[in-house]
Amino acid sequence: MADVVFDQASRIYTPGSKPAVDRLDLTIEDGEFVVLVGPSGSGKSTALRMLAGLEDIDGGSIRIDGENMVGVPSRDRDIAMVFQNYALYPNKSVGENMAFPLKMAGVEKSARAQKVKEAAEILGLTDYLDRRPKALSGGQRQRVAMGRAIVREPRVFLMDEPLSNLDAKMRVSTRTEIASLQRRLGVTTVYVTHDQVEAMTMGDRVALLADGKLQQFATPADLYDRPQNAFVAGFIGSPAMNLFTLPVTERGTTLAGYEIALPHEVRSTIEAQQLTTVIVGLRPDRWTVGAPGSDGIPARVDVVEELGSDAYLHGTLAASSADLAETAVLNGSREDAVVVRTGGRAGARRGDRIVLTPAVEGLHLFHPDTGERL
Repeated sequence: MADVVFDQASRIYTPGSKPAVDRLDLTIEDGEFVVLVGPSGSGKSTALRMLAGLEDIDGGSIRIDGENMVGVPSRDRDIAMVFQNYALYPNKSVGENMAFPLKMAGVEKSARAQKVKEAAEILGLTDYLDRRPKALSGGQRQRVAMGRAIVREPRVFLMDEPLSNLDAKMRVSTRTEIASLQRRLGVTTVYVTHDQVEAMTMGDRVALLADGKLQQFATPADLYDRPQNAFVAGFIGSPAMNLFTLPVTERGTTLAGYEIALPHEVRSTIEAQQLTTVIVGLRPDRWTVGAPGSDGIPARVDVVEELGSDAYLHGTLAASSADLAETAVLNGSREDAVVVRTGGRAGARRGDRIVLTPAVEGLHLFHPDTGERL
């Protein structure tokens, strides 16, 4: 096992162009499970490949257990990778696939058999060692790929979108297996995914990247409860946080004509920065749904997502019920679209008029220009 440190690590594919990974600073503790997440083009896979030695490091350094990896070939880094593609040999049995890296390393046959046996027991593959990959399900093939990595007993596991080829149900069960396995083995693991739900449910800590830059590195709970900027707020959470750019008033701010009073210390921060607008974020579960005529913001329900125990109402806000009648269904503009979580089978239907009241204690405020948390 080992710790991993990205120290101002950069990767630039074309001189003079924007870095794919821009001065990444990240310290991964010994035995920790860290997930790199972000949208396409964020640099997460490039960062993993830099750690693996598959991409050059154009600036800064990457250290494994204190050893600088700049210039060190991939084969000498003592890492094991699990890819999106299982990359199993179709003409070899499960046992032979798992033993192959040991065979290439010159490990004697009896030692190979023992290591494969131990890994198969951990992964629940004991009964499949004589089968060929084509006789296995997608989840079982992925476990074989993991077994091939486990037998090597590396310092660091690297996983690049390993669940992308699985169906939705299999993804859920396999991600639980991977997280449980990592905690049993205690091997430092860096896992790349574009799926924020996967990231939040698997990682000890999550590093969120965008445009090659680290946006926030924290526990899943901290990312959700205290996003560092508006990008993190909008990316983490399913459905995403509602974000509105609103005018600043003497008592706080207004949303669709409804005044939201802010605490004195928050108003002081806004006044000190001389802001006239502020980005306000509110998660779907931080609204109270009322009947027409009650105090709050008039809204129209445009779409209802029924999930059994919960329901999500996708709607449109307006300053008055009359304004709603004039607004096109599914307007979708940033300033009037809203998503609200309610109890399952709440009874709301498309076209219903409701009143929404935001919970002040659930507000997140961000700078209108930089997006940084206030």
